[in-house]
Amino acid sequence: MELLSSLKKEDISELFSHGFCSHCQNLLHARITTLRKRKLDETSSPDEGFGSSAGDHAVEMPVNGNVSNSESLTKRHGKQWDSPRNSSQRRDSATSMKDDSKRIFDSSPKYLAGCKQSDFELLLNDGICGDSSFENGLSEEQKERIRYSRVQSKKDFTCIERINGRHINVLQGLELHTGVFNAVEQSKIVEWIYRLQWRGQQGKLRDRTYSEPRKWMRGKGRVTIQFGCCYNYAMDKNGNPPGIVRDEEVDPLPPVFKQMIKRMVRWNILPSTCIPDSCIVNIYEEGDCIPPHIDHHDFVRPFYTVSFLNECKILFGSNLQVVCPGEFAGPISIPLPVGSVFVLNGNGADVAKHCIPSVSSKRISITFRKMDENKLPYKFARDPELVGIKPLIISPLNKSVKGQDEVGNLDIQQNKADSVESESDTV
Repeated sequence: MELLSSLKKEDISELFSHGFCSHCQNLLHARITTLRKRKLDETSSPDEGFGSSAGDHAVEMPVNGNVSNSESLTKRHGKQWDSPRNSSQRRDSATSMKDDSKRIFDSSPKYLAGCKQSDFELLLNDGICGDSSFENGLSEEQKERIRYSRVQSKKDFTCIERINGRHINVLQGLELHTGVFNAVEQSKIVEWIYRLQWRGQQGKLRDRTYSEPRKWMRGKGRVTIQFGCCYNYAMDKNGNPPGIVRDEEVDPLPPVFKQMIKRMVRWNILPSTCIPDSCIVNIYEEGDCIPPHIDHHDFVRPFYTVSFLNECKILFGSNLQVVCPGEFAGPISIPLPVGSVFVLNGNGADVAKHCIPSVSSKRISITFRKMDENKLPYKFARDPELVGIKPLIISPLNKSVKGQDEVGNLDIQQNKADSVESESDTV
């Protein structure tokens, strides 16, 4: 027992799970992590701050996707995520994000090689999603209702163009939902994406999952990570046409992305009849772009894009113009704030083309899509976690005096978070 107490949780997990299947390894690792967190909560004081003596809670990732010496955001906030008893200190998490977003995460190969995918499985829950400002005795339904009520939605995009002799709104079907993922959640998701990028660079993902082409001209060569299916943008060397390559395998949707999907379905952003089963992560460096296109019909409508790191604009129009490499012109430009979910459906997905002009700074986006039943990869298996997700039905919030006070406090906290998000980088 003395030997076990000297080991880190990763070492204990590796020791006991040797020879297990991947599912059992993840289950054992999650149990060890939960037990350790419980022990820390029992022994820690509310005045101890965010530090972790063993450093086991740090998720150390490079903020720019490159391996470098740096400092971990989660090392500072480890207690914030693990111990509900530290709620008074945790309320400052959103306001601290302005400084934390500028930090460079520790991503040494030695540390990253010791990380396991299960370290990130509990990043987001199905409800309040780790926002530590929502404590103070409110029920889980009340907490989630408050977060859900703060999401702003725009569904009245309009651009009338003459198509085949008829005047139609080419933006019909577009929706923009802002405030879906707060600053802390965005930071956690980005950390996780950088870990995936590192794994891809190390050859630890399947061949067609990770792509980092040579930048042979301005706007060309962004990093992509595909999950659920392999999608060809153009004819590949094997003669496969653009679309889903059914006989290729890529890695399945990571746990964090599945939790994001659950959040979006529960919050009535994604219809429960069109739950995504695949996604593509785009990692843009300055100058990268996506040229005008209409998404392939191997994917059903609607599909959804979540934005991170820096705000950018997406252009729409039935006849977008290429001005020069990476620069385009069109009648409508829509800003995509960080933490927002952009829904493409109807004419906005099938009549108007869309593109992302060259970005002025680093950006990340995740586009979630559902595959056509007739185009599924031959070895594709449905994930039971994504079956039967139901939208959230919220009862009226009890208007007790205490509840009113808590909501007032939350209004103040949200205003702080909003100001931080407006200053942080967007996708």
